[in-house]
Amino acid sequence: MASKTSQYSESSIRVLKGLEPVKQRPGMYTRTDNPLHIVQEVIDNASDEALGARLRNPGDPAPRRSVSVEDDGRGIPVGIHPEEGVPVVEIVFTRLHAGGKFDKGKGGAYAFSGGLHGVGVSVTNALSTQLDVTVWRDNMCSTLTFSGGDVTTALASRKLERGEKKNGTRVQVWPDAKYFDSATIPQAELQRLLRSKAVLLPGVKVTLVIEKTGETQTWQYDQGLKGYLVEALAQGSGAELVIPMFEGEHFADPDANPGEEGFADGEGASWVVAWTDEGAPVRESYVNLIPTPAGGTHESGLREGLFQAVKSFIEMHALQPKGVKLMSEDVFARASFVLSAKVLDPQFQGQIKERLNSRDAVRLVSTFSRPALELWLNHHVEYGKKLAELVIRQAQARTRAAQKVEKKKGSGVAVLPGKLTDCESTDVTRNELFLVEGDSAGGSAKMGRDKEFQAILPLRGKVLNTWETERDRLFANNEVHDIAVAIGVDPHGPNDEPDLSNLRYGKICILSDADVDGAHIQVLLLTLFFRHFPKLIDAGNVCVARPPLFRVDAPARGKKPAQKLYALDAGELEAIQDKLLKDGVKDGSWQISRFKGLGEMSAEQLWETTMNPDTRRLLPVALGEFDLPQTVEMMNMLMGKGEAAQRRSWLEEKGNEVEADI
Repeated sequence: MASKTSQYSESSIRVLKGLEPVKQRPGMYTRTDNPLHIVQEVIDNASDEALGARLRNPGDPAPRRSVSVEDDGRGIPVGIHPEEGVPVVEIVFTRLHAGGKFDKGKGGAYAFSGGLHGVGVSVTNALSTQLDVTVWRDNMCSTLTFSGGDVTTALASRKLERGEKKNGTRVQVWPDAKYFDSATIPQAELQRLLRSKAVLLPGVKVTLVIEKTGETQTWQYDQGLKGYLVEALAQGSGAELVIPMFEGEHFADPDANPGEEGFADGEGASWVVAWTDEGAPVRESYVNLIPTPAGGTHESGLREGLFQAVKSFIEMHALQPKGVKLMSEDVFARASFVLSAKVLDPQFQGQIKERLNSRDAVRLVSTFSRPALELWLNHHVEYGKKLAELVIRQAQARTRAAQKVEKKKGSGVAVLPGKLTDCESTDVTRNELFLVEGDSAGGSAKMGRDKEFQAILPLRGKVLNTWETERDRLFANNEVHDIAVAIGVDPHGPNDEPDLSNLRYGKICILSDADVDGAHIQVLLLTLFFRHFPKLIDAGNVCVARPPLFRVDAPARGKKPAQKLYALDAGELEAIQDKLLKDGVKDGSWQISRFKGLGEMSAEQLWETTMNPDTRRLLPVALGEFDLPQTVEMMNMLMGKGEAAQRRSWLEEKGNEVEADI
């Protein structure tokens, strides 16, 4: 009998060219609630010119039906590209992976920049009904017009007249409302963005002109970060400072300082930190002038640097009371800061660059901020002691809160499994349990973990398939018994109300090899939690740790020193190799290592890639596109003992979609 479904043939495969992928899936490239982010891409490009100290006036946007951004930088090159045969300015606005920010060597046009994905302003063009470009460069004025990402008026150039502007770029954008939930650009957010550019570029004047009303606003901060934080705190709670603001900056110079050889020339950070007794903290961070509202590894580096410096001061002056253990959150809880990092090749989470993911940034910022604060505290001992008092009070309050929780769960605790390597903290919200495949991997995890809040439970062999196991028979299996006792929660059903007051870990992390066997163990453990501990999944307590499958040893390139890069899978490995080629690294000059299992990773590697909260990738477990009944039906087909025939049919139908690493 012929199927009535649509045919799947060679003609079904559609190749999206040029800017079509952006139009088809705009949410992959930008925020679609309003057009501010595509305008920000243009503002960022103007700011990148200022970061290279090549202009004084990075923005002049006018949000009406259109927004224009004008700078007095060098102007986008308008000559013919030697390989593509079309004007360079046209390539910049019509090709997803084109720009002057990939070449990071000493001869690169941008040593440090924010627009590093190479998709920025071309996305703006794709999602606009019209985009006009004017370039002043080489004694010429050139214009070019696009519509929906396509050229509608070809590049035209004329000689500059006397008294006319010499250098710069103006981009006028008409965002296409059909791609956004709202066509209105939120003025308050735009103002915050422009003000932050002025803050991060001391002395640079940024002007906003609202053409509809004629209103003009100008920002210029000669004091930079400090002036901004003073203003932000005054506008917020107005709380008084515990000690004067701590301000500093440091940028790597490997030639002058051999200890900085692990960083590229010019990488580093500027920061200003204020501690207050009350009020909501002000916290803002940036990477190469790009705002990172979701934080990231540079903020983690500042937190680590401040913590180690304050801890060192307290220990040196014997200020720590007996029984009080300091944690980084005690130092950071009452801290406000503005942090501006310069990272040569930043890796962001997603295309909208809200969170920095670069692992090196933790070490970069902590290495430079810690000695600066230690020196400052020891030069201002009275201020150091005041800060120590604040930090110790925070630690004591946290300890008291944890003790209250401990009293509630203190009675009737079962004897913990002997193979469990527990953590020291009793703060359930912070504690993590790693269920680790195999004893050898468990050994690396024990050595690499943070013993303060991370516990390790090694699992021997394959876990029982518990999909059809009765609840009263679960504990006959040693592995399941140990897991249940370690986490402190009894098995239950979806309609039960289990006692979660004895839960010992806020995160239960499944950690297995990044291969087929590891995936099998993941499925068996997820089956156990979904079937017999569903409330833990509902509460977001269950996670899957994602260790890398490959390590790439990349040679030094331009300003960038040699690196160890990690890839989760073959797709990420290919992306890393493409990036190395774009950075000018000779093909084949890097080395690729494949981890056969977690046991092959050193404790340091396992910590850096998989267990460190600042640099790991942890996947929370929750229901996906299927609702609960559909999920139960799917799990029954996959894990039920009597469903072999249905499984076989499903594999015959779907097996070709699997990319198994066998």
